[in-house]
Amino acid sequence: MTQFHLRAALCLTVAVVLLPATASAHITIAPLQSIAGATEKYVMRVPTESKVATVGAELDVPDGVIVEAVAVPNGWKYEVTRKDDRIVNIKWTMNIPAGEFAEFAFVARNPRDKTELVWGLRQILADGKVDDFTKGPNGIRPTAVTKLTPRPAQ
Repeated sequence: MTQFHLRAALCLTVAVVLLPATASAHITIAPLQSIAGATEKYVMRVPTESKVATVGAELDVPDGVIVEAVAVPNGWKYEVTRKDDRIVNIKWTMNIPAGEFAEFAFVARNPRDKTELVWGLRQILADGKVDDFTKGPNGIRPTAVTKLTPRPAQ
């Protein structure tokens, strides 16, 4: 192989190795597993990976989940949308510069009759772009899903 071919192969290898790492970084919800009917503290992590600051994050609450309390990081704001007295959406507004992240916590009660929750996760950037981190190229992203295990017998 020539020097040119070696360099090209090395660049291709580096791109293949690094691309999944950059593509996998996005808004996530934790925990990814909980118990049906349990009250759980959930945390949405919002990193700013681009050079454009994040100015908002939005969460769609799955059917059957009852949000009981929302944590508000100091100096930031949030709005809730309700349907029949149940919180169905939370939108936080803030400024997260490039290379930084924020976490937004809330306490919610899981439904007793479901095996998984699919959260709507969106990131709003300063340039007006909105990135959806619920659906990916292969369907629902696993980082937007919380699996529910049955409640243990008492």
